[in-house]
Amino acid sequence: MKSDLLALAAIAMWSTLATLGLSLAHLPPFLLTGLSLLVGRLIAIPLARGNLRAIVAPTKLLAVGIYGLFGYHFLLFMAFRTAPALEANLLNYLWPLAIVLLAPLFNAKLRVEGRHLIAAMIGFLGAAIAIVGRQAGAQAPILESWHLGYLYAIAAALVWASFSLWTSQLSFRTIQIGSFSALSGLLSLALHMLIEEPTQLSASDAGLILLLGFGPLGAAFYCWDAALKLGDPRRIGILSFLTPLLSTILLVSATDVAIGPHIMLAAFMILGSALWGTKSPESGAEETDKP
Repeated sequence: MKSDLLALAAIAMWSTLATLGLSLAHLPPFLLTGLSLLVGRLIAIPLARGNLRAIVAPTKLLAVGIYGLFGYHFLLFMAFRTAPALEANLLNYLWPLAIVLLAPLFNAKLRVEGRHLIAAMIGFLGAAIAIVGRQAGAQAPILESWHLGYLYAIAAALVWASFSLWTSQLSFRTIQIGSFSALSGLLSLALHMLIEEPTQLSASDAGLILLLGFGPLGAAFYCWDAALKLGDPRRIGILSFLTPLLSTILLVSATDVAIGPHIMLAAFMILGSALWGTKSPESGAEETDKP
C-alpha cells in the first residue's frame, strides 16, 4: 500500500534522528531544532511547482501545525531536561500506541479491534526492550523514582499522536507542512535566544544540520502527513514501533557496541506485531487506501 510505504519512509528517516543528534549533542537543543525545521521548510518550495502561495496555510491550520511540531519538540526537550533520558525516550514512544487507541476519537468510521490493541501493546514492549535492554544492569530500574519530566514525555507522546490524527482529517495540502515547519522553527530559535547560550557552528555542524533538516525534521513530516491522509492510522501507528528498534540498531552500530539478544527479541516482537496488527481482516470492510 502506498500509505504504508510513505509511513515506512518517515519511520526510516526518524530512525536516524538519535544518531544524528548524538553527533550534534554539543549544540543547544532549541537552536538545533529551529535551524533544522527551517531547513525542512525548504522542501515545500520545489513541491509547490512555482506556486509559492500554495505553501501558506490558513491561520487556523497554522495553530494546529505549531501545536504539533513546536509543541511536541518543546515538551520532548523539557522531558530530557528534567528526567533521565532513557526513561523519557521510552515514555515518548507511547505515541504509536496512542495513535492506535485514539484513532476512533478522530474518525468515527474507525474502531480499535482486539488485534490492534494486542499488537500495539506487544509493539510497545518490543520498543521498551530495544531501548532499555542495551543498558540493562547499568542503570537503576525504569521509573524507580519520580521525575516531572515523565509527565512532559507522556504529554509529548499525546501531542504527536493527536496532531497526527487531527491533521489526517483536516483538508489541507501536504506542502503546507512547510508553513508549520517555518513557524515552529522560528519559535524554537526565539526560545534559543531566551534560554540558551549563543553557540558558534562549525562547517561539520552545518552539514549535519542540513541532513537533519532535509531528513528526520523535514521530508519525514511530509511523508508522514501524506501517509495518514491516505491510509489507516491504526496500521500506521503499529508500524511506527519500528522507529525505536531501527534507531537503537543505528545507535549501536554508530557506537561500535555488539548487537545483543535483546535486539533480536525486540525485532521479533515489533515486526511480528506490525505484520499481525496491520493485516487486513478476512471479513468485513477492507482496510485500504482512501481514494
